[in-house]
Amino acid sequence: MLGNFNGWRSRTFSALRHAPYRRYWGSQLLSLIGSWMQTTAQQYLVLELSGGSSAALGWVTVTQFMPTLLLALFAGAVVDRVPRRRVLMTTQIVLLASSVVLAVTTQLGTVSLPLVMVLAFISGTANAFDMPARQSMVVDFVPRSDVPNAVALNSLSFNVSRTIGQALFGVVAALGVGLLAGGDADNIARLALPFYLNVASFFAVLTVLATLPFPARDVGPRGSMMEDVREGVRYVRATPAVRNVMLLVGALSLTVINFNIIIPYYARVVFAAREAEFGLLSAAFGVGAIAGALWQASKPNPLRNLRLGGVILLVSTVLLAFTPGPALAAPIFAVCGFGMLSLLVSANSTVQLTIPDHLRGRVMSLYSFVLIGMGPPGALISSRLIDRAGWLGPRWGLVVLAGLGALALLLLWRRLPRELTPPQERPVSGQPTQVNQG
Repeated sequence: MLGNFNGWRSRTFSALRHAPYRRYWGSQLLSLIGSWMQTTAQQYLVLELSGGSSAALGWVTVTQFMPTLLLALFAGAVVDRVPRRRVLMTTQIVLLASSVVLAVTTQLGTVSLPLVMVLAFISGTANAFDMPARQSMVVDFVPRSDVPNAVALNSLSFNVSRTIGQALFGVVAALGVGLLAGGDADNIARLALPFYLNVASFFAVLTVLATLPFPARDVGPRGSMMEDVREGVRYVRATPAVRNVMLLVGALSLTVINFNIIIPYYARVVFAAREAEFGLLSAAFGVGAIAGALWQASKPNPLRNLRLGGVILLVSTVLLAFTPGPALAAPIFAVCGFGMLSLLVSANSTVQLTIPDHLRGRVMSLYSFVLIGMGPPGALISSRLIDRAGWLGPRWGLVVLAGLGALALLLLWRRLPRELTPPQERPVSGQPTQVNQG
């Protein structure tokens, strides 16, 4: 048993053998815990400012993810041209500044729904550049053989932080009552404490990014920015393995992968839960996501769970629709998280291992476009369908979302790749230009 455990541990965490990736991964884990505390607090803040409106929650989500929808193609071309360290340092400073404003205005009681939307748009603009830069930098710190594991561990850190951050939200908000709200449990200032803790967490990432040994990249001659964008789009259209995986991720992001709407709305409105239960339901989803990421990290073939993860996600979403209360909803949310991460880690690894390095930023920006950029229309669709005042209501609305996702999976089932195709690097005439990432 000990030998089996050691073998599993070695396979599951193999990318952490590389010191630069290990430093980056640890700093990200700490920072993301703060980010998830802020995200959960912001969701709760919006529901309080709007009187429990799912439409308001949906519109804030639209505002936050709209920049990815608008800027994804351009952002990918920038990431392939500009040193990644410079891109990431800039985005982190912008995110830090927006968190400071949100913390101060919430504590002072001057925060409003329009201000939250403005700050969400600013943060979303920074993330439109941050996400493709982060996803494409995996290959900078690990060899190709460890890329699937590094992608899975990135998802693991994201979801470990989700679990810890969302579980801590209830505790931190309770502490905020005494520290910032003068003992008044209904004072909105209590929600400022998670924002302040997130501000503190950014300094770990900024320190590591400033000292990581980013390697030089070889790039060929550059044309115009628009030609770079068109080259990335042409590659995706001409590569069925990448195109069909992205179509599936986009279709599910438009329908069932809208848990930033589903979880808070079901917790706050359908189950009438307070902060602590809300945090625990969110944490249950995160626990399942962690299990999905660990399961995928231990698999050498990233395609193994592409279809299975989608099936688990859709079936568990239907079960959630008929769950009577938060006690039974918690394990079902965990299964939803497991299925979603099994699918997304498999999809991300498949794309990463198929694309050539000189197109990595542009193709990963397109991946961000279908995953995150579908957030605005997906938020509007899901918030409308599950609205308590709507024609279908929360439960049948969720069934319809799952049904639309199932239809997309069935249509693409036979077109999804079953084996990896190695990337075809472009021939470069003459000597390539070295871009110093430091």
